[in-house]
Amino acid sequence: MALRWALLRSAEISPGRKAALEYLHSLSKAQPTSSISCAGLHPAGRSFSTQAATTSSTPQPPPPPPPPEKTHFGDLKDEDRIFTNLYGLHDPFLKGAMKRGDWYRTKDLVIKGADWIVNEMKKSGLRGRGGAGTCKDREIMRRDPHKLLEGCLIAGVGMRASAAYIYIRGEYVNERLNLEKARQEAYASGLLGKNACGSGYDFDVHIHFGAGAYICGEETALLESLEGKQGKPRLKPPFPANAGLYGCPTTVTNVETVAVSPTILRRGPEWFASFGRKNNSGTKLYCISGHVNKPCTVEEEMSIPLKELIEKHCGGVRGGWDNLLAVIPGGSSVPLLPKHICDDVLMDYDALKAVQSGLGTAAVMVMDKSTDVVDAIARLSYFYKHESCGQCTPCREGTGWLWMIMERLKVGNAKLEEIDMLQEVTKQIEGHTICALGDAAAWPVQGLIRHFRPELERRIRDRADSELLMAASA
Repeated sequence: MALRWALLRSAEISPGRKAALEYLHSLSKAQPTSSISCAGLHPAGRSFSTQAATTSSTPQPPPPPPPPEKTHFGDLKDEDRIFTNLYGLHDPFLKGAMKRGDWYRTKDLVIKGADWIVNEMKKSGLRGRGGAGTCKDREIMRRDPHKLLEGCLIAGVGMRASAAYIYIRGEYVNERLNLEKARQEAYASGLLGKNACGSGYDFDVHIHFGAGAYICGEETALLESLEGKQGKPRLKPPFPANAGLYGCPTTVTNVETVAVSPTILRRGPEWFASFGRKNNSGTKLYCISGHVNKPCTVEEEMSIPLKELIEKHCGGVRGGWDNLLAVIPGGSSVPLLPKHICDDVLMDYDALKAVQSGLGTAAVMVMDKSTDVVDAIARLSYFYKHESCGQCTPCREGTGWLWMIMERLKVGNAKLEEIDMLQEVTKQIEGHTICALGDAAAWPVQGLIRHFRPELERRIRDRADSELLMAASA
């Protein structure tokens, strides 16, 4: 289920408006952003100048050496945190938000125009902060709702949009109440609506309460739900950027992606890009749960080592780091990682991709050695079976098969060759569905087979041996 926002604008798209829309739409896909400038580039790729060449007898000094590449990440300072009320220690509403810097000279940002906003966001290297409806988005809407509302306005101006729809999952009652109160404050203060922030730009924000369907976290299913239909994903193309809500060009993205934009524009894209590794810029909200001493949601620098994240902010793994069995680093839809990988892996998009997992929602689930890892993945398989909308046959049938086989493997009631059959089922689901829910169901099982196949085989052999002993003693 989703906690996302959609921007609706007129069906007329100028080339500039379309470029802005497509860039911000790419953020919702959590793809790396890049900027390509045609100025000063020859078609063949060589640089050129329109000025006449000049000669000088004075030798030019060599350019300064580039700064040394950063090698350690983490230890984010308090003054560099974007979300300063994650733990609810301050007033979440307008008066408190303004004290923390929200809505500060927003008019100036709006007046600079869409092209400036888009170019600045490109320079920052911001990539989509996934995780519709996860812990971090819940904290933003409950503790820092004005940061989200201001971000909606900024992103809307960047796409020349006329309205934003914030779609909240049905179970988030308190979050909806806080966000609705903040929205009313913003309208009463002239920050939203007609002539938003006194900039001459008209922009509206609407809040829509969902009914709890996980599938509505998928962008086109969310649009279907907003239109009052069943929340089932649409075939693409057309993509929402071309024909989205009520047929109008629409961008759907996650709460955190939008909420960070005003701070990036105020402090500058260079400041944001100074955190994290190349192509993994900025700060990030991480939600750590499971077998840690102090579960929490924390903002840290991108590319922080996983071990440092857990030990610094969560008091370490229950029973010590050596008691760690595995970690799911990015929510239930990404493959787990065993301890020997967790010792050194960095928490960013590219590092986790390199070890065949993903940052995903950055919802870190820690499992110590008391965990039945097969049972844990079987439970995730049941969840995806239950939440499948049933529109695609590979997902509708495949998720059921995954769960049934996992239930038998959990107790060893299977044959060794069924492990390979299970792997084949995941491959038949992955990449063969309209939306990514099928992939999300397949990847945890693939990770289990990749890293814990000996455990699966042990359970099968132990069951077979016990049955032989029972038969012999009968």
